[in-house]
Amino acid sequence: MFIAPTDGKRYLKPVIARYADRHLMRFFRAGAAFAIPDLYELLEAEGYFYAIRLRANRVLQGKVAHLLKRRVGRPPNNVRRLFGDFEYQAASWDKPRRVIAKVEWHPGELFPRVGFVVTNLPMKPDWIILFYNQRGTAEQHIKEGKQAINWTRLSCKGMAQNEVRLQLHALAYNLGVFLQGVDLPEEIADWSLTSLQTRLIKIGARVVRHARAITFQLAEVAVRGDLFRCIMAAIHRLRAPPVPA
Repeated sequence: MFIAPTDGKRYLKPVIARYADRHLMRFFRAGAAFAIPDLYELLEAEGYFYAIRLRANRVLQGKVAHLLKRRVGRPPNNVRRLFGDFEYQAASWDKPRRVIAKVEWHPGELFPRVGFVVTNLPMKPDWIILFYNQRGTAEQHIKEGKQAINWTRLSCKGMAQNEVRLQLHALAYNLGVFLQGVDLPEEIADWSLTSLQTRLIKIGARVVRHARAITFQLAEVAVRGDLFRCIMAAIHRLRAPPVPA
């Protein structure tokens, strides 16, 4: 469900009520647009664990000033991540809350990348940042649908025709996700829909006809022969077993 930041508390109440009688742990994560004190209070009152991004300010920057100083010597060739953990109370808050800071030093960049997350989770800072970063998973799925399936290309004149096109795009997307869930070889298990489409489905082939067989000759530039056979075997295993006569 998408919740508008300005109406976050109003739209979140029905969702909270829906899960009120279920005995499970409840989590909420959101971007800086949801950094609203009333929302913190509502989540805390309902027993939710949350991680919400905070916009940087001078006070927050001062809390992690010791992490923003570049170390003496040659900079490393890899990304260096540092975490800060402190209590902070903004002027509009009713009490201090825990804030996690992530400071990343990237090779070739003069200044670090700094981010802040307010939370009531009791876990370690690196786990909380990892939990917060997972909020972008849904956005990546939408982006992948736009790039691989082109489901926003609705150029028909009528609404009914565009509705059909969108449904076909959604069907193609679901088939691609279904293929990702097949027991594929480990080498391509993490391929995106775009990679599966361009390197497995939309590949050139030469059709050779013989008296007793038709042979498809595929180039091994994208997928090796042994790997392609493993993929076809995984798809073949999805077939239902034959019904006994």
